[in-house]
Amino acid sequence: MWSHSQLTTFQRKYLGRVLMFVALVRLVTLGAYPLADTTEARYAEIAREMVATGNWITPQVDGGVPFWGKPPLSIWAATASFKAFGINEFGARFPSFVFALIVAWLCYLMAERQYGHEQGLLAVMLLSTQAIFFVVAGCVMTDPALVLGTTLSMVGFWRGLTETGFFGRMWGYLFFVGIAIGLLAKGPVAVVLTLFPVGVWVVWRNRWDSVWKGLPWISGSLLAIAISLPWYLLAEARTPGFLEYFLVGEHWKRFMESGWTGDLYGNAHSQPRGTIWLYWLLAAFPWSFVFVTRLLRLARHGGTSNGMSFTDDRSVYLLLWTLTPMILFTFAGNILWTYVLPGLPAFALLMAGMVPSAVDVRMGKALESKGGGAIIPLAGWTTPLVFVLVLSLSALGLISTKKCHNDLVSRYECARTEKASQLIYLFKRPYSAQFYTGGLAKRVTTLNEAETFLDNKTQDFFAVKKSRFDKLPVTFRFRMENLGEYAGYLLLRERV
Repeated sequence: MWSHSQLTTFQRKYLGRVLMFVALVRLVTLGAYPLADTTEARYAEIAREMVATGNWITPQVDGGVPFWGKPPLSIWAATASFKAFGINEFGARFPSFVFALIVAWLCYLMAERQYGHEQGLLAVMLLSTQAIFFVVAGCVMTDPALVLGTTLSMVGFWRGLTETGFFGRMWGYLFFVGIAIGLLAKGPVAVVLTLFPVGVWVVWRNRWDSVWKGLPWISGSLLAIAISLPWYLLAEARTPGFLEYFLVGEHWKRFMESGWTGDLYGNAHSQPRGTIWLYWLLAAFPWSFVFVTRLLRLARHGGTSNGMSFTDDRSVYLLLWTLTPMILFTFAGNILWTYVLPGLPAFALLMAGMVPSAVDVRMGKALESKGGGAIIPLAGWTTPLVFVLVLSLSALGLISTKKCHNDLVSRYECARTEKASQLIYLFKRPYSAQFYTGGLAKRVTTLNEAETFLDNKTQDFFAVKKSRFDKLPVTFRFRMENLGEYAGYLLLRERV
């Protein structure tokens, strides 16, 4: 294993610079671009409505419709952030950044405890520069809170099992606190993502006795129930039917029925079985490619490298933790690439033990002349630099990355001359339109409803998908003035 003495002063500074650059880029860009439809804008709008209504039990969307899709932990965090920073992009994304920092810190503690400070920093660098972890650390979604819960549980389990005394017992309780966080972030799937690798590891390594004695299973379970159950009971009491939809629909039909049509808040993401493995390869870039290459080399050397093997308890534990999301979702058709996130901290810990010899992959040879051996691959810069490049090109207008209606809303606000003028979306209203208008954008589903706005005494504005504009009646189009196209929608102003 990589020891402290193998690190030169230059290499330690280099590692620190990468981490500082990654954290700085992610933090300063949190408010640098608009909230994207559908996911970001939806959860930001739900949090904005929670601020407006003060209802912390039932998340709401579309002006008062209960949102049953996810538990409220990430929405609570965004609501608190809005109160601290204002209702804006930075406030919406800041909780995900904080969750990512805590996950990185837990990853550091897991590595540092056994191998030292530098190994911990290396693990953090390997985690934070994986493509999807870097991106999601600044996205408005429920996944960062889920990863916080599963990581706390997995680290808490290991340290509770391997440490004694007060701190060992506290880590054992944190295992159950992590389960409660997962239940409030995403639901029962968090329990499966945690107990599956733990259970397989216990059976595989025959650690029944030590695991039963090492963790406070009874009092810890009661603690997890006390933290998470009250909200579930209150949510069902406030909006009956929530538990059936959430537990059966979101946690069974969503994954087992390809193209599930029961989703109340979007469309099912039907993918071929096994796609989750391809998602992992892309999500963990660039380290997934280094890892696969290294595995091929390990196979030719009996499965060991620099003291790292896949036969000791810790390595088996990390490997099971890494693979669990892909194993569970291999036969699921309705998946997203964010589903691989819970296993990425373990993957970073595994890679931290493999990188010293993985320099043979020739990703860090440029450092040899300065440091006497390439310890930190140059690949660590890849993700943040690509992210900065994409943002810069987007700001210059050279590429289009927007899937948001903030520009349409801004044009509407500049164009209207009457305070009573309204913005009406025909047939479909994106969540970003709700967020950027403070919930004031209207939606009509029929032209008869739209004509009621034409018959009033104010000059109103209409937004419709460009592809549907030509299908509108000529008499309706004749009464409209086109103000431009924004994110695939036309903004129309009623002719006076």
